Amino acid sequence: MNETSARHVTLIRALETTTTPDAPWRPEDAAWASRAATEVVGEGANADRFLARRGQLAIERLGDRDKAFKRLASGRNWRPWVGSVLVALSFALGVLMDAVGPTRYVNLLAFPLLGLIIWNLLVYVGILVHGLSDPFRSTTPKKGVLWRAVARLGGALHEGIIDTASSTPSTRFRAEWARVSAPLTARRVGRVLHLSAMAFALGAIAALYTRGLVLHFQAGWESTFLDATQVHQALSLLLGPASSITGIPIPDAAHLDTLRLPENSGENAAPWIHLFATTLVLTVALPRAVLALLSGFAARHLERHFPLPLTDSYYQGLQRSYTGQGAHLHLVPYSYELSPAAALQLKEAIVGAFGPRATLQLSPPVAFGEEDVLPASAVPGTGATLAVALFSLAATPEEENHGSFLRALADRLPPGTPLAALVDEAGFMARFAGQPERQEERRRAWARLFERHAIEAAFASLDAAPARVADSLTRLIDLSARKEASR
Repeated sequence: MNETSARHVTLIRALETTTTPDAPWRPEDAAWASRAATEVVGEGANADRFLARRGQLAIERLGDRDKAFKRLASGRNWRPWVGSVLVALSFALGVLMDAVGPTRYVNLLAFPLLGLIIWNLLVYVGILVHGLSDPFRSTTPKKGVLWRAVARLGGALHEGIIDTASSTPSTRFRAEWARVSAPLTARRVGRVLHLSAMAFALGAIAALYTRGLVLHFQAGWESTFLDATQVHQALSLLLGPASSITGIPIPDAAHLDTLRLPENSGENAAPWIHLFATTLVLTVALPRAVLALLSGFAARHLERHFPLPLTDSYYQGLQRSYTGQGAHLHLVPYSYELSPAAALQLKEAIVGAFGPRATLQLSPPVAFGEEDVLPASAVPGTGATLAVALFSLAATPEEENHGSFLRALADRLPPGTPLAALVDEAGFMARFAGQPERQEERRRAWARLFERHAIEAAFASLDAAPARVADSLTRLIDLSARKEASR
């Protein structure tokens, strides 16, 4: 789906997952949208087409009732004028930069443009390191102040993700849209920053030559620690490519020795200005233009093929209703026997969370000490939505047993089947009623075990109302599916 369709789908998701009084979108509207979208796209279409059409039909229906949500749906994720203004401002700053200094001497070792060149080279190294290390990172690195400022100006940055029941649909939409559109925002901000850096360099070059038309500049160098031979080596390394292109030779060490300040008065700076300007084009303007083009192409691709994550329970539920399939959870207790009442509560919770087609496969418990050789019944089939390892909070988590069980189960899961953990607190709470500190301490112990195995987990009393258990299961599927999709 494209960016507009993804925006519609995200807005309807915010409406359907937020309970507010006098909401403009009702359950019967959701059912109508699904039914109408199925009729339009047919039963054989892929999930993206179904969701995109459903979002479009829902926005059309919603727009007749609530103009504010219609404006929100048709709003822009990015203000295009921000990029134009920042690029023009960068060019102006480049023009205003005092490139050679008020003394009319060009110090070859302290040329202000030299710092601009070195800074951009460091930026390229950072981009290369980021690209090479990106496949190995489990978390997204925090963006810099400048990046966040441009994103905020562009209207694509929302501070914090709001996911509470008290938030309004519009607030949840803005927060969720900022999250799902982050890859597109990164390309748009990157394009603006690259074009701004290029414009700054071109502005500095323009100012350099403009001043050179009406003023006379002398070139020389001075240093406490370097001699003429070392200066020749440094300038040859930095300005060598520009010298090859322009045909302007870099003087040898003997000639450079005659340009040493303050003993000498230097020479006409025109050849050196040409060399530095050409180097600036080669190291800043051209690479930044290429990077801006690449970011622009990537942004255009994402606009047309928006990577909306469809792994959470909301989207999975819509897709299952469209295809007629139901969620299938496979539960594997470890050293823990579920009571018949708790098993019934769990089945009711799954149906309440994922619809009447949802099913629960409850495996026989794996005995303590038998985690290394799992029975066939502990391993789900290929159609499982989620495999859940079930533990009791009354047990003390041990790496050699509970951890081994998690590893063994994860190794035998069909490809693409996420694994999560559910800890039943009912027995522990009944035994230590009125001692919340003990419950929290035991929770932390289990949480450390799950963190070591990179497994999402939920703590719930299976004796509680099915709706509360359903909330925990929904959260598990959302988190586990997102983690599986990011691998």
